Amino acid sequence: MPTSQEIPNQNLIQNDLIQLDIKRLDLVHPQISGNKFFKLKYNLQQAQQQHKTGVLTFGGAYSNHIAATAYAAHLLGLHSIGIIRGEELATQSLNPTLCTAQSFGMQFQFVSRQDYRQRQDAAFLQQLAQQYPDVYIIPEGGTNAFAIQGCKEILSEQDLANYDVFCCAVGTGGTIAGLVESSQTQHQVLGFSALKGDFLQHDVARLTSKQNWTILDDYCCGSYAKTTPELQQFMQQFEAKYHVPLEQVYTAKMLMGVFDLIEQGYFAQGTRILAIHTGGLQGRQI
Repeated sequence: MPTSQEIPNQNLIQNDLIQLDIKRLDLVHPQISGNKFFKLKYNLQQAQQQHKTGVLTFGGAYSNHIAATAYAAHLLGLHSIGIIRGEELATQSLNPTLCTAQSFGMQFQFVSRQDYRQRQDAAFLQQLAQQYPDVYIIPEGGTNAFAIQGCKEILSEQDLANYDVFCCAVGTGGTIAGLVESSQTQHQVLGFSALKGDFLQHDVARLTSKQNWTILDDYCCGSYAKTTPELQQFMQQFEAKYHVPLEQVYTAKMLMGVFDLIEQGYFAQGTRILAIHTGGLQGRQI
C-alpha cells in the first residue's frame, strides 16, 4: 500500500489569491477506498490480534465503510456482517454499494431506524457480542480510537509543511478527528458535513481536544445521500475540467463547498488549501 508521501496531490487552483490542491486518497486502493483504508487499518489488526474469525459493523445503504469493510474482511479471510439502517431494504433491490459488499461475502441484517439508533448503546453492543462471539465489532463509519490513529497518517510531513487549511467531508467524524490530531496549531481543519445538523460538532469534540477545526453543513444538499441539480452540475463540470472522479455523497459536496467559499472570499489571500478526496467511488451516481 502507498504511504501518505506517495499519495499524489493534484493542483486545482493556483493564483495570487489561493492555492487549492486535492489529495487523491481515491487512488489508495480500488476497493478499500480513500479514508476507509486508514480507518480500518488498526481495527483489522485488532480483529486479528484477538483471533476473531469475522467482523461486524454498521452503516446506511450508501455507506462506503460497509463496502470497504466487506472487501477488507474478504482479503483477510474473515467473514463480515453488516447491520444496515432501514428494514424496508430487505425487500428492495440492492444499490451498487450494497451489491459491492454482498459480492465480497458480507451478510446483511436490515434493522429499523429505531433499532439502528442503539448502535452505540452498551447494552445493545453487549447483546451483539453475545450473539456473534467470534466477531470483532467495528463502529459505524469505523470511527473509534483505532480509526483516528489510522487517519493521523493521512497527512504527510510535506502536507503539514506546505498547507494552511485541510478540508474533508464528514460523516461520523473519525477522519476529521485524525486530521485535527495530526495538524498543528497554525493549521485550520475544515469539515463539510454530509448530514444536516450540528450533532457532529459534539461527536468530534469528544474525539479530539484541539480547537482548530470547524464543521459546516451548508453544502449537505438537504441530508445524507441527497443530491441537488446544483451538485450534479458541479460534479459534471469539475470532472470535465480536472479529470478527477467524484461521488455525490461526500467528496463532491465538500469540493462544491470549498469552491463556493473561495468565491465568497472566505479564505485569506495566499491561503494554501489541501482538500482530501475520501474515495467511495463505488457509490458514484452521475
